[in-house]
Amino acid sequence: MSAIAQAGGAPRASRVRTRTTQKARWWVLSGGVLWIVIFAVLLSGVVAINVAVLRLNLQLDDSGRQRTQLKTDIAGLRAEISSAAAANRIERLARGELGLVEVPPEDTTYIELGK
Repeated sequence: MSAIAQAGGAPRASRVRTRTTQKARWWVLSGGVLWIVIFAVLLSGVVAINVAVLRLNLQLDDSGRQRTQLKTDIAGLRAEISSAAAANRIERLARGELGLVEVPPEDTTYIELGK
């Protein structure tokens, strides 16, 4: 009886150990997979942030170019205003378009101011 009892008892103990070992291996493997998934999610988040920063830098660069172009346009317009407001140009336009003629003064009077 003891031989039968020993023979029947031995496979049960090995089955329990095998199941426990398989469960332990599964937990170890699942823990490793879990860490890989966590790192993959974190890395994809870092990549997404970098892409967003690059897009913002492109927009900032475009805004800088537009600002420079606007400053150049403003300088050109100021130069046009300056040349349009020049006294010689106004005088020439008055003579040409309005037919104004410069008449020299007949009599010039000087006033001396007291010192």
